[in-house]
Amino acid sequence: MRDNIVAGNWKMNNDYSQTKKLINDLKSSKIPEDVRIMVAPSFTQLSQCKNLLNSTNISVVAQNMNANNSGAFTGEISASMLKGIEVNIVIIGHSERRSIFNETDEILKEKVKSALSADMEVIFCFGEELKERKNNDYFKIVNNQLRNVLFDLPESCWKNIILAYEPVWAIGTGETATANQAQEMHLYVRNLIRDNYSEATSENISILYGGSVKPSNAKEIFLGKDVDGGLIGGASLNANDFIEIFSAF
Repeated sequence: MRDNIVAGNWKMNNDYSQTKKLINDLKSSKIPEDVRIMVAPSFTQLSQCKNLLNSTNISVVAQNMNANNSGAFTGEISASMLKGIEVNIVIIGHSERRSIFNETDEILKEKVKSALSADMEVIFCFGEELKERKNNDYFKIVNNQLRNVLFDLPESCWKNIILAYEPVWAIGTGETATANQAQEMHLYVRNLIRDNYSEATSENISILYGGSVKPSNAKEIFLGKDVDGGLIGGASLNANDFIEIFSAF
C-alpha cells in the first residue's frame, strides 16, 4: 500500500520568526493520520523545524544536497550533514535546480546515489517545460528524465524513492495541469516503472503532483487513481492553505 503524501517546499522563504509561526500554526491543526505531511525549509531553518516538530508526525525535508560527502565545496550540504541533524528526506531534481543551477541528469544521478547510500528517502522531481508540452513531447521528456537517473538502480532502492511530477509550465505561472492531465502522466509513469521493474514496485511507489496545487483544486487532483499527493510550493507558505490541501484526501 503506497502512502498519501503532501510536502511543502518553502524554497528560499521564511526567516527564523516566520518559520516558527508557520510551524506553530501547522501544529495547532488536525493532522490526518492517513497522510504523510512534510515541510522543506531552507537549510538555516532545518534544525529549528526539527526541534519544533519533534513531538509531531510532520517530517522535515531538505530542499537539496551535494553528491559528495565532504570536501572543498563551499556553500554545499552533504547527506551526512543532513543525517547528523536527523533529516532523512531530500528533494532532488527540482525544476529550479535544473534550470537555474544547471543540474544535469548526470549530476542528479550522483545525488540520488549518495542519498540512497546514506539510507535517505529521495523525493525525485521530473517534468516537461511548456514548449515540450505544446510539441507533445512530454511523455518522451519524462521517460528520459526517469530513465537517465533512476532506471539503473536496483529494485530494492525504490522503497526509498518518492516521485514528484512537475509540469514546469504550471509552476508559479498560475497555470495548472487539469486533473485528467495529472492522472494521465502519473499513470504513464507508474506503467513505466512496472515495465522496467515489477507490478509490485509500481503499485507501491508514491507519485506526487507538483504544479500549482491550491485549496481550490487539491481535492480534484488528489482524486486521480495514480495521484498520491502533492509537492506544494507557494500555497505551503500559508498555514491555512496548506492545511486545506493536506486535508483534501
